[in-house]
Amino acid sequence: MGALALLILPLLVAGIAGIAYVYKRIMQLMSKSAVRNKVIVITDAISGLGKECSRVFHNGGGRVVLCGNDLEKLEALQQALIDVADPSCTFCPKLVLLDLSETGNIPEVAKEILESYGCVDVLINNSSLKVKGGALNVTLEMDKKIMDANYFGPVALTKELLPSMISRHSGQIVLVNSIQGKLGLPFRAAYAASKHAMQAFFDCLRAEVAEFGITVSTVSPTFIRSYHQMPEVGNWEASIWKFFFRKWAYGVHPVEVAEEVLYTVNRGSKEVMIGNPVPKAFVYLRTFCPEIFFAIVGAGISSQPIAAEEEQ
Repeated sequence: MGALALLILPLLVAGIAGIAYVYKRIMQLMSKSAVRNKVIVITDAISGLGKECSRVFHNGGGRVVLCGNDLEKLEALQQALIDVADPSCTFCPKLVLLDLSETGNIPEVAKEILESYGCVDVLINNSSLKVKGGALNVTLEMDKKIMDANYFGPVALTKELLPSMISRHSGQIVLVNSIQGKLGLPFRAAYAASKHAMQAFFDCLRAEVAEFGITVSTVSPTFIRSYHQMPEVGNWEASIWKFFFRKWAYGVHPVEVAEEVLYTVNRGSKEVMIGNPVPKAFVYLRTFCPEIFFAIVGAGISSQPIAAEEEQ
């Protein structure tokens, strides 16, 4: 009987995993049809994740509005999307020059978008200006720059487009945030602060606009790796701690995050966290056992100051 149970259990697990995979693929296909003909605004479209979001929503038949602060890169992205798509099933993406850190220009940008299409069905707030450095080594000017790009810019754009959604009693706002909107890590103080602020703002907004039929969704990847980032050569299996930290460092691929954003738009999910289980576990550890979390994070932190280093 015991041997039979040992045989059945792996088959049962494999069967459940297979059913879950098929279900997810079906839902992804349905997600593409759900965005057809919808006006979808994507900020920071020229970033790695922004490009992938542009691809999945464009291929799904959405009327995508690509926003970014570099017109040449926007035009290259537009052409790349057109080259690989079926013109009978897709629309030519609209390009909008937008620097989220320049909040004074956002009302004009929002006006341009609304005049072009008359409405916005989905707003994807994707902005991620990072800086690495100790809290005392990052200047106040850099702190403000991070907050402008990651918080005040997306909030300003949301406030400009939201009245149109409210008047139609329809719309969805998707915040692509980060695990650092839920916990803070050393040498990321400015970035984590901006992501915490975004998390709080959109949590509040979700409750305020629900009565108007507007959905606010938050997608929080643990960490997003670059396209070509690969684990370093070495015997990772020799140490369980090295295995865990590898899982922490090498996060989800932009393609995976973009597909989850599309899936979230279709389902209308309120909050999604994606990534490896180790970083996810730290979120729960921070909530239920904060003293242990602080001890782990603080262990091994060098007293040597780290100079500020801006990351895109």
